[in-house]
Amino acid sequence: MVDQLWLWSMILLLPALGLGIYAQVKVNSSFSQYSRVASARGLTGAQAARLLLDSAGLQEVDIRVAGSRLTDHYDPRTRMLTLSADVGMSNSLAALGVAAHEVGHAIQHAEGYVAFRLRGAMVPMANLGTNLGIILFLVGLIFYRSGMLMGVGILLYSAAVLFTLVTLPVEIDASRRALALLADRNILVADEISGARKVLTAAALTYVAAAVMAILQLLRLIALSRRS
Repeated sequence: MVDQLWLWSMILLLPALGLGIYAQVKVNSSFSQYSRVASARGLTGAQAARLLLDSAGLQEVDIRVAGSRLTDHYDPRTRMLTLSADVGMSNSLAALGVAAHEVGHAIQHAEGYVAFRLRGAMVPMANLGTNLGIILFLVGLIFYRSGMLMGVGILLYSAAVLFTLVTLPVEIDASRRALALLADRNILVADEISGARKVLTAAALTYVAAAVMAILQLLRLIALSRRS
């Protein structure tokens, strides 16, 4: 019974899986397309990020170029903005959009943006929920038929789901800030902004897909616990 239910419950995840694949294809294709379009002003992602950080009074935030494609991120613990070579050393519309997005996170941190702070505080519990939560649920379901273990697993996994939901406004706000900064500081001209917007919109879709997958996975675990 559990085996059959487990198999059928996988169908619940198919829409999220499809959305995730579409989002990944979209972000890769958008980034590739606008990586081939150079900005008129010619600033690289690293140069633009430095300009934007300094204009926001964030001279203490360092920038480094490292990592592989699309691994760009801002670390609030070290106040370090890391840009991949495809972003930091490129003057493309895609590179400038991504660099400005990461600057948006640095500004969120400096301003104490509530969702950004909440997401940071949730990281340990989200990591625990993603890993231990699923393990406890499976142990309770397969080996012990323990409703308590499954319940604890579901509770822990719920923290990971909440994390993905809190991530959405953080990422959307960072992209909103990025586009405004690029326009206000004349880093991109009007007809170039649309290219950067398409790249950031595609990137945001990956976070939507992650949230949908997490929610459906949670519903699946709840359904399995009630039928076991």
